Amino acid sequence: MNVPAYIAKRIAFNRQRSFSRFIIRLATAATALSVAAMIITIAFVNGFQRTISQKVFSFWGHIRVQQFEPSKALVAEETPLEQNAGVVNLLKHTKGIRQVQSFATKSAVIDKDREIEGVLFKGVDKDYDFNNLNSFLTAGRWISFADTLYAKEIVVSATTARQLNIQLNDSVNVYFISPETGKSNFRKLHVCGIYKTGIEDYDNLFALGDIRLLRRINNWDKNQIGGYELFLTDYRNMDTLSNQLYDKLPDVWVSRTIKEVYPNIFDWLNIQDVNRDVIFIIMGVVAIINLITCLLILVLERVRMVGILKALGNPDWGIQKIFLYHTAIISGTGIAIGLFIGIGTCLLQQYTGFISLDESAYYVSVAPVHLIWWQVAAICAGTLAVCVIALIIPTLLVRTIKPVKAIRFS
Repeated sequence: MNVPAYIAKRIAFNRQRSFSRFIIRLATAATALSVAAMIITIAFVNGFQRTISQKVFSFWGHIRVQQFEPSKALVAEETPLEQNAGVVNLLKHTKGIRQVQSFATKSAVIDKDREIEGVLFKGVDKDYDFNNLNSFLTAGRWISFADTLYAKEIVVSATTARQLNIQLNDSVNVYFISPETGKSNFRKLHVCGIYKTGIEDYDNLFALGDIRLLRRINNWDKNQIGGYELFLTDYRNMDTLSNQLYDKLPDVWVSRTIKEVYPNIFDWLNIQDVNRDVIFIIMGVVAIINLITCLLILVLERVRMVGILKALGNPDWGIQKIFLYHTAIISGTGIAIGLFIGIGTCLLQQYTGFISLDESAYYVSVAPVHLIWWQVAAICAGTLAVCVIALIIPTLLVRTIKPVKAIRFS
């Protein structure tokens, strides 16, 4: 029989009223609060990072390949490239690249009933995979490429539609601006769809259309494009693959990760990691301080028991283990309660969305959660391990207790 564990259970489940019962409940509640807060925090941070990064990736891919232009803004019209079979073959056969899609952009002004709004017209071809964007489509459909000349359709953002009072199936005048001449080229296009990503950098700027229209506007030949957007099997390999491609592409070509194109969004996401770490530290300190306080009170309340055990020949470490087992039961109970509260809150948010957010500030209208079960298990196991290790030092108080004085203690 494990004597220290047996005594610890008898003490822990003793229903005798004492001051320590209140302290034990307080320590249990503090541990539960700490574990629940850590689980909720990591689930919300995971949710934000996963949801928002996927929005960014879905619209632009993970890596962009285009002509190297150091003096030009990253979000601007591209200098045209001739589609290169060798480059396409390289991209499609590079391990980790799932999809390669061509695109081009051009500055334009949308006119509806003499109300105007500037956009960056993103042209795509018939092989473009709109499945990546389906979650953003709020009305209508994506572009149809059935017309042999070019699709006379456009998909605008909900922001642009609201500003210009555009309804689905309306016709709008689109003026394409030529930076070289300052002249505009006019086309009348049919609004076939309206999208909303929730990311202002996209919704305030982009409209989608046929790349063949841009070729006619720019007097490009049928093989010219603005660049390629690459979708990866694992977004965590963005930097590695981009560096690999940079060395293999022709001299005038460059590869950039989407983090380089929109650094402000990813910097904001990285700040969430800092917030998570701060909350983890604070909650861990709260749990440990409460458990240490509880342990000291338990030791002082059981001074006479300690003296008797020492008089009977029990070693100091054996008596220390009694209190360590006792506080392990307390912290384990708190962890179990915190686990229930944390997972319950996350599941409630996942299925009801009761926590809403300002989409213009947070890029999402409902706080997203994403539970990763190994992280939840690590929080619970790590909290228990850290608490038990931290509590070894306070149990050294047992070694200072003298049996004769302790037995007389009341």
